[in-house]
Amino acid sequence: MSRDTETARPMQRLPASEAWRDFERLIDDVGTNHSPVLIVGTRSNAVLVSEEGWRGLQETLRLVQVPGMAGSILEGLATPHEAMTDELEW
Repeated sequence: MSRDTETARPMQRLPASEAWRDFERLIDDVGTNHSPVLIVGTRSNAVLVSEEGWRGLQETLRLVQVPGMAGSILEGLATPHEAMTDELEW
């Protein structure tokens, strides 16, 4: 999970016809750069993500469904390193 979501690069957009022409290269690029690509079709759109990115999204969704986990993660992100201890509260 990135702490800098506000500074993340905008998602690349490609027309479906262009994505289709060089799909193998597009898959390689997404896998290497770990940046999703928005594929824009005439009737709907889709997002191409790497397998690693997809697994990360699934894990994040699983974790935020645990009661209190999202708040705990946000609290941990806001805690200065000096204030951290080795003691677990759970």
